[in-house]
Amino acid sequence: MRNPKWTEDEVVLALDLYFRVEFKDMEPTGEGVMELSELLNALPGQNRKANEKFRNPNGVSMKLQNFKAFDDRYEGKGLDRGSKLDEEVFRRYEGNQAALKRRAAQLRSIVAHQDGIPSLETVHDEEVPDEVVEGKTVFKLHRTRERDTRITRKKKKDVLEKTGRMECEACGFDFQSTYGELGEGFCEVHHRTPLAELDGETKTTLKGLAVVCANCHRMLHRMTDMSVQGLKDILAGA
Repeated sequence: MRNPKWTEDEVVLALDLYFRVEFKDMEPTGEGVMELSELLNALPGQNRKANEKFRNPNGVSMKLQNFKAFDDRYEGKGLDRGSKLDEEVFRRYEGNQAALKRRAAQLRSIVAHQDGIPSLETVHDEEVPDEVVEGKTVFKLHRTRERDTRITRKKKKDVLEKTGRMECEACGFDFQSTYGELGEGFCEVHHRTPLAELDGETKTTLKGLAVVCANCHRMLHRMTDMSVQGLKDILAGA
């Protein structure tokens, strides 16, 4: 069975290792390579049982060799099998390794704590906005947490008890005021935590959620950090 193409999250983790180890330690027997192989197989949605060769040490090692072709530090040639995505991720982070480390740490945290996280939702490629550069795994965690019906029901109840209305926190739209009885108690719930700060240890609280209308929710999902205040600023400027 042929291995599926590497996802951006997987390439990020591989590049993080690439910048952390010496060139001589990028062989399949390297400790970091073997650890990364295990990590990639533990990412949400992976199914190693279906393919024993999936992201094995040999495959991980070859991915690291691909990066050498883009690296001015490497005096050799490196492999010429690198994908467009490999080069794109390399160019994005070669001058900003702090951001690379942060994103890789996010992914490792999700893996380490996924036993305490409800099964991450399936998110199709077309659902992940181009502007969101944190990657599909982090976006899945965001979506899963804001769709937890238990906490969203509590959030709506809390807002109604305190304000008596379900008004969008970004634009002020109130479904009941517009649609009458049909819109009573209706809204969507958005997870406030910026994607850059979201990891497996993040706990969802009522203060960490915002009630928003459907339009604003869609716009929030197009933003880099998905900040309600950021969207309010955009609306004020418009």
